[in-house]
Amino acid sequence: MSVKKNSFAELVRVEQIRVIESVKSEELSYDGAAEMESQSMADFKYTDFTQRLTARANMLIRDNRLEDAIVKPRQQFMRAGWVCLIAAVILGCLAAGNAVSALHTLNIYWLLSVLLGFHVLSLILWFIGIALNVQGLSSGVAAQLAGWWPFRKKEKDTAESLARLAWWESCLTGTVGKWRISVLTHQFWLSYLAAGLLLLILLMLAKQYNFIWGTTLLPEHSLPRLTESLGQPLTLVGLEIPDSQQIAASRMGVIKQDAQTRSAWAQFLIGVLLIYGLLPRLLLLAFSALMLKWSERRFKLDLYLPYYIDLRQRLMGRKDNSRIIDADPLADEEPVKVFCTPVNNAIPENAHAVGIELDDSVIWPGSVTCRLNIIDQQTHADAVKLVSSLSGPLLIGVAAYRLPDRGIQRIVKDLLAASRCNPWLVLLNKNPVVSVADNREQAWFRLAQACKIPAEQIITQ
Repeated sequence: MSVKKNSFAELVRVEQIRVIESVKSEELSYDGAAEMESQSMADFKYTDFTQRLTARANMLIRDNRLEDAIVKPRQQFMRAGWVCLIAAVILGCLAAGNAVSALHTLNIYWLLSVLLGFHVLSLILWFIGIALNVQGLSSGVAAQLAGWWPFRKKEKDTAESLARLAWWESCLTGTVGKWRISVLTHQFWLSYLAAGLLLLILLMLAKQYNFIWGTTLLPEHSLPRLTESLGQPLTLVGLEIPDSQQIAASRMGVIKQDAQTRSAWAQFLIGVLLIYGLLPRLLLLAFSALMLKWSERRFKLDLYLPYYIDLRQRLMGRKDNSRIIDADPLADEEPVKVFCTPVNNAIPENAHAVGIELDDSVIWPGSVTCRLNIIDQQTHADAVKLVSSLSGPLLIGVAAYRLPDRGIQRIVKDLLAASRCNPWLVLLNKNPVVSVADNREQAWFRLAQACKIPAEQIITQ
């Protein structure tokens, strides 16, 4: 049965408990958490561990009555966000109202500048911040204010302040924080534009305004051309825009306008605010909300922190299943008893000697010089290369006081496979006076038989 993945809110609660425990562990009650049994498992799974962390965090919150401290940071952030949105509505209404004069005239491009100008600048900064991953640019001043507002108090080392710090680090920093603040940024500008547009519609419904435009520094044809450029998308959706005569008639200084001209300018103004203002913000708000959900689903606890390493050992101890990874294929077979009478055969003349994992205290016969002692992979490869170039008898020296294993048997077989020499197995000891135990000697005879070395070519020293 699959384990349900923890939600982002549950992981944030675990992080809040972690920060509180790191400072105030001696003041907390662990009665409920102490009853949690350790669950041993062979393979560690992140979802299983976070489920147990969540259960433990909920017990600590319940036993220590920390629920208010845990949920308060999110409530404070939501209140701060509402403060920013109310401020956006007020600013949007002030911007729209400022463009309307006492003479019932409405300066078109001044209104578009105060409503769309800051909006466009904010969009540019947001795109730069997202592209370069600069959180300060992608969030904006208003959203940063909302992030700072819940943490304006400076108390330290209290459960409430520690819970706020953990919530801040989890929800307002990193990828999750970038998209959360982006959502608030787009909500702020949507409120700003919607409030300004709504006030304009109400004013135009209640009063008759003449639309004017004018410029001192720009060429006379610049604003008419801008009007035509901005109006092209509006015509695609069926809105009426001012023609060249109506634009010329609206030049500042011309007082009288007919109803058709006023209607065209009103549709142009509403259409521009919708197409270039509200619509992009709505699309970006939806995109940011989706990215926020995506980043929250991908959020993971940093299990390399000492806090989580300790809890992992206590809550989910690893269960080791011992098993043989290199089984002996002949383990179930009864070893063949080799009845050979060991003889001290004479060492052949002009023999080449190679040792296998010999100690410095091992004594070779006086007439023999060991050319190479195999102790690792490199010397193993060197020995195989050496014996392949030799001719004549080959003495393979082994430590008779040790029991042979499959590793030594493989090395002997590799040497014999590479050599064209007549092989001899020499059982060496540290003290030539001390004889080799019978069971050890029998083991070496079985190894020689497995490697097809005749019994009469085994020398015991």
